[in-house]
Amino acid sequence: MRPGAFPPRRPSHLIRFLIPTVIILYWFYYHSGPETRLLGASTEGHVTDNDVSHGIDSNAHTVVTTTASFPLVFSTTSIASSTSVASSTTSTKAPTPATPAASFATGTHVIDGLIRDAEKVFTDKLSREATSLAEAAAAYRSRRGRHPPPGFKEWYEFAKTKNVVMVEDFWDQIYHDLEPFWALKPARIRKDAWDYEMRITIRGGKASSGSDWFWTKIWLELINTIQDMLPDMDIALNAMDEPRLVVPWEEMNDYMAEADRTRKFTNPADVVSQFQTLPPAGEGPEKDEETPKKNWERSQPYWPIARRGCPPTSPARTAATITNFDTTPLMTSPFTLPHMSHGYVSNFTLSTDFCHQPDLQGLNGIFVEPLSVAATKVLFPMFGGSKLAVNNEILLPAPMYWNEEERFTGAGGNGIPWDEKDDKVVWRGVATGGHNRATNWKAFQRHRFVAMNNATKLARAESRTELPNNFAMPSAAYGLQAQEEGKLGAWVGAWANISFIDLMCAEKESKGAVRCNYTDPYFSVAKGVKMADQFKHKYLPDIDGNSFSGRYLGFLRSTSLPIKATVWREWHDSRLIAWKHFVPMDNRYADWWGIMEYFLGYEGAKTVPGHDEVARAIALAGREWADKVLRKEDMQVYVHRLLLEYARVSSERRAEMGWVEDLVNY
Repeated sequence: MRPGAFPPRRPSHLIRFLIPTVIILYWFYYHSGPETRLLGASTEGHVTDNDVSHGIDSNAHTVVTTTASFPLVFSTTSIASSTSVASSTTSTKAPTPATPAASFATGTHVIDGLIRDAEKVFTDKLSREATSLAEAAAAYRSRRGRHPPPGFKEWYEFAKTKNVVMVEDFWDQIYHDLEPFWALKPARIRKDAWDYEMRITIRGGKASSGSDWFWTKIWLELINTIQDMLPDMDIALNAMDEPRLVVPWEEMNDYMAEADRTRKFTNPADVVSQFQTLPPAGEGPEKDEETPKKNWERSQPYWPIARRGCPPTSPARTAATITNFDTTPLMTSPFTLPHMSHGYVSNFTLSTDFCHQPDLQGLNGIFVEPLSVAATKVLFPMFGGSKLAVNNEILLPAPMYWNEEERFTGAGGNGIPWDEKDDKVVWRGVATGGHNRATNWKAFQRHRFVAMNNATKLARAESRTELPNNFAMPSAAYGLQAQEEGKLGAWVGAWANISFIDLMCAEKESKGAVRCNYTDPYFSVAKGVKMADQFKHKYLPDIDGNSFSGRYLGFLRSTSLPIKATVWREWHDSRLIAWKHFVPMDNRYADWWGIMEYFLGYEGAKTVPGHDEVARAIALAGREWADKVLRKEDMQVYVHRLLLEYARVSSERRAEMGWVEDLVNY
């Protein structure tokens, strides 16, 4: 998949006029937000991630409206890009297990507080681990409001053989993705699935596909490892990097309300415990079912399509649309208030949601000019590897995660001990994010990130010799010592090794040329750095490209520290906790220099101490946790459960189907 994130553009005069209005709307929309200004609110009691950021209301059997297209989870109180191929260099020393970062983060810096909060969230999450089938079933009923699906016992036993950490929260994404389908007729779901050109078919415990597309082959390989435990079904697949389903929020809200009405606990004596057997694709009674036409939209920019998945009163829906991307981007700090505290990300999941951040339409390539667009308003069961908060695909583990391509994992160098690494940052990548052109490249995220780590550009901006053309200098509110001393450029130049390896210009000067006239004056191309060699550095920023960054899992499995900014959602999000397993960064990257000053420190007229031991602890905690919950075995167990649920919601007798052996005597 391709990563994506872009620099912002300056909006039109109309947008400037509307900004105060949008900010006022934001206050009504986020009336419960804890922050009152960018750098002036307390972090006391602020939950870092997961339950709050996933829209879970643990105290009510209600639909929880979030800024995404529909609630992420439901709960009840009744019964409850591009990197070079990795080298083989690696250290022979095994990394020392990490002491929790919270043990070191004892100071008064905002980041110290966020790390301590993250430790509490993680501890609370693990306290809910189920240790038996009965406990797992009870946790399911409490969180989902239904009986577990048929096959739940076999799923649990399979999961235990794979040493899976059994926390019910870890499967939240499945229910976020599948819940609206309870509002559709099962026959329509089945027909939409087998009537799609790229699909995987399962009949009689055997999975097959007529597609030779490499993603299909990889997903088929994954499903083949569990095919004998799966019921009959058809799985439609998205072959594009970009997501394709954006159902209007108003329709999705109706679907979710209808789905919520289907929640019930069938009397155990009446429960159907077997899945239906399906005829070959296209031969069942659903062949006569009328399904809505998809009417694929191919217009660009993507922003007008994407924002229809946001609530009607959200800033994304009410703000004017940017049409001029050929100016210095405008980054609007008030839009960060719902997900940031004192200028740092305090709710990572919310930071990935653009519905309260209309300025992101000019800061990320997916919204400006993605490589391809084919979107529909129709809800149908399409599976994919990543999506934006508003998209309606059903998530599977991304193909490169299952395939473990070396260029994304760098396995040869992922065990280098922390103390043997350079105390620096490295990033190499292609200038992806979509079609960057002379009139829009300033809005692309990777161009912004590379430019703001260029020591020469920073020094010129400090001296006002040359103002930045696609990023903003650090806010004085961060109090960066290097900036106060007029040495920001020199400081960044001492630790940042960040460059493009290909400018990926849409309009090249000559056939096969790597460079192009509109970005040549601003960027130079450097040699690639193999992933295994990147692991010789302590800090690894992870920046989106055309879609999500395929190196994230490799970074987490390494002994380096991932620093993550993204607008994309993936299957594993509810398993990871920001500031515990990785460092979150806002999609404007304005907090980047503050993050690095916290970890690296600064030596000058006034010394700012660094927090190397905290960085090491987060890096090793992320690695240890990834080795427990992001393995290929975890992908198998996740997909197994996902497909059991999908088969149930596609079945005619779904309302009565379930697993209740723990509730009845045999």
